[in-house]
Amino acid sequence: MQGITPVLPTFRYHPDPISTGSVKPSQAACICCGASTGFIYVASVYGREKLRDSLCPWCIANGRAASEHDCFFSDGDPLADAGVPRPIIIEVTRRTPGYSSWQQEVWQSCCGDACEFHGDASKAELTALHGEALVRLQSEWPISLTRWAEFVKSYVPGGGMAVYRFLCRHCGQPKYALDIA
Repeated sequence: MQGITPVLPTFRYHPDPISTGSVKPSQAACICCGASTGFIYVASVYGREKLRDSLCPWCIANGRAASEHDCFFSDGDPLADAGVPRPIIIEVTRRTPGYSSWQQEVWQSCCGDACEFHGDASKAELTALHGEALVRLQSEWPISLTRWAEFVKSYVPGGGMAVYRFLCRHCGQPKYALDIA
């Protein structure tokens, strides 16, 4: 791919796919464009072919990977169920790097839009949750305050009990997805 710079394409719903671990430095050639761009996508790909570790971020961003290989990078059902407009669902599922999860990932939404994915929540962030933010989380995850305190005490980012952090692009509120191995 001529003219590629080491700066990744901009992903509106996944602003830093390197820090979240979805994209890694690599000299592997992209199966889609044939170029060795210096980066490769390493997270979930849903389709008939095994495409993990074989697509560059540029082919994801411009939709070529999803179009040529009839694949998705995340499940669109949670966004559709939340009433997110179809063009946004297509952008998130077919032109945005997904993330690796133990179960099926659940892309969060808020204010009628998909949220930005920011990777694993920190233990400090979860420990600091209180008031309205904790009540909101408890309404989404049926968990008592006692169980929540036990959960946070044993939580390790990247561990078998994953909590993924999303941010609303409009109101700035964090949203969380729970994923347990």
